[in-house]
Amino acid sequence: MKFLYNLCLLLVTSQLIFLSSKVIAGGKLVGTSGVTQIEGSGGGGLVPWATLPGYGTRDEKGGAAFFSAVSVDDFRMSSYGASYAYYDRFEISFAHQKFKSDDKKTDLAQNVLGMKVRLFGDLVYTAWPQVALGAQYKNANNTNSILSLGAKDDHGVDYYLAATKAWLDGPFHRNFVLNTTLRYSKANQLGLQGFGGDKRNSYQGLFEVSAGIFITRYWVLGTEYRQKPDQLSSVKEDDWKDIFIAFFPNKKSAISFALVDLGRIGGKGRQTGGYLSIQLTY
Repeated sequence: MKFLYNLCLLLVTSQLIFLSSKVIAGGKLVGTSGVTQIEGSGGGGLVPWATLPGYGTRDEKGGAAFFSAVSVDDFRMSSYGASYAYYDRFEISFAHQKFKSDDKKTDLAQNVLGMKVRLFGDLVYTAWPQVALGAQYKNANNTNSILSLGAKDDHGVDYYLAATKAWLDGPFHRNFVLNTTLRYSKANQLGLQGFGGDKRNSYQGLFEVSAGIFITRYWVLGTEYRQKPDQLSSVKEDDWKDIFIAFFPNKKSAISFALVDLGRIGGKGRQTGGYLSIQLTY
C-alpha cells in the first residue's frame, strides 16, 4: 500500500510540475522521444539512448514519469521515477528500483540519479546521429547483503556515451531507429548487488545496442542487448537481452512490453519472463 501511495504521489506531483511550465513540449514526431529506461534515463527499456524525455525542441521543456515491472522465473523487479529535459539539451532523472526473490531470501533496492547532455546531432534531421553523454549515480540500500556477496562498495557511478539515429524511410519503407551505447561501469546487476568484486574491482567498457522498426505510426517492434560485467565469484552475471513492442497512442503516453532473457541472477539458473512499462510524457 505504501508503494502504491508513493507511486501515485510521484505521478501527480510530476504532472503538476510539468504542466505548470510556461512551454509544454510537443515539437517532435510521435515516438521519437523513446521511452524511459529502467534506470530512469530516456531511451529503451534496458538501454539509455541519446534521446531526451518528452517532445521538446530547443526552445521547449519536457519530461516523463514512468513505472516499470519485470517478472522472471525466480525474481520480481520494479522501477519508478521521473525525468525532465531542458531545451532539448540537458536531462535530469531519478529512479527507485526494488528487487525481490520469490523465496523472500533476496530483498534489494537502490536509488538512481541520472544526468545527460546532448552533445551534437539530431535524431532525424542530420546525417549523423544524435550523440549524448550521461552519468548515473547509484546508491544501493542493502549494504550488509551487498558486501556479503563480495562487492567492494554499495554506491558508484556509471558513465555512458550514446549515439541514436532514426530514418523516416528505412528498411521496408518503415521508420527505423538504431542506438549504440558504450557504458563505463563496475556495477553488479545494475548496482543492486553493489560495485566491484573479488574477481575484478575496476571500471569496464560495456557495449549496449537497441534497434526498432515502426510497424505503424504508433507501434514499434524491436530488440535490445546489454553487456554485463561478471565480477563476483559468489554469483554469476550474464548479458541481458529482450524483444519489445512499444505503443505510442499520442504524445502524452507510451506502453512497452518485452520478453526478456536476463541470464543467471543471484545464484539461480537462467531467468526469462516479461517486462511492462507505462510512461506519461509532457
